Amino acid sequence: MKLFLRDQWSFLLMFFIQLFILVLTFALDGYWNPSLIRYAVFLCLFCGGCFLVIRYLTNRLVYQRLSNPVKSLEELTLSHGHSPLGRAMDHTFQHHYRLFKDQLHAYETKQRDHTTFIQQWVHQMKTPISVIHLLLQDEDDARLESVREEVDRLKRGLETVLYSARLDRFEQDFLIEPVSLRKLAQSAVSENKRLFIRNQVYPELAVGEGWVVESDEKWLSFVLNQLLTNAVRYSDKKGSKVTIRSYARGKHAVLEVEDSGIGIPPEDVQRVFQPYFTGENGRRYAESTGMGLYLVKEICQRLHHDVELDSTVGAGTKVRIVFYSVVPTLQERKPDES
Repeated sequence: MKLFLRDQWSFLLMFFIQLFILVLTFALDGYWNPSLIRYAVFLCLFCGGCFLVIRYLTNRLVYQRLSNPVKSLEELTLSHGHSPLGRAMDHTFQHHYRLFKDQLHAYETKQRDHTTFIQQWVHQMKTPISVIHLLLQDEDDARLESVREEVDRLKRGLETVLYSARLDRFEQDFLIEPVSLRKLAQSAVSENKRLFIRNQVYPELAVGEGWVVESDEKWLSFVLNQLLTNAVRYSDKKGSKVTIRSYARGKHAVLEVEDSGIGIPPEDVQRVFQPYFTGENGRRYAESTGMGLYLVKEICQRLHHDVELDSTVGAGTKVRIVFYSVVPTLQERKPDES
């Protein structure tokens, strides 16, 4: 209604000017009959009011559409009445809808092709890395340790790129099934054993056999590997421990990774899950990409898990994954497994 009144203000102004001229004409001509003038003014106001009411009712959908923001593309396909203004608006909105859809489809096709290329490229790069890894596996030469370290870095980097590319097709690439947290943690520790040894950081596993949750093992394994990599990378004290533990919080299960490393400054804690954010620690460690915790957060959200992070500078960091879907074996766990 407000938009309609603002749109019709020029008509109202001209209407009252003409009404004043009509009354003034009667007065100057000496034909001053108050009853007749009131009747003429009433007829003019009645006709003008009817015109405005009919015009508002005819274009009501148009004014409502223009007064409220569009919340979805489908609203652009709705009808705005059968008035000339409404039909013109329908034609314009449908044209914009088709144009946007075409551009969106072209962008999605381009993005899909790019993702496919990245995945193929990563798989091609993993083959020579696997060959190098096998060639170095039986060599005891200490000079090759730096080569093994670089190969491990390449593998972690390629895994990050691969999972980042797969994130856009997450809905087509996940399988929810019972996942044993202990087996998952043991596998992650074994996979990162050279990283632990090289940095002289010791893993401590405190996850019982009975902790089984509903999740996707492949994606969850990537998340845990990412958390362990961060925990070891930022444990600057030789001989420190990285603890993986599980415990119950009400009806939910929690998997926690705790390190006693450098910690995260308070002003950076709220931003560590943002993409490409490296913060103060990222300036001290050249390997930081700012994508690790971002992927952890994104993957956990899509798996309907929650992620929490507590950190104290100089004391260490705790990252917790909260599982809301727990299989019955959790309730049947032995007390000493917690």
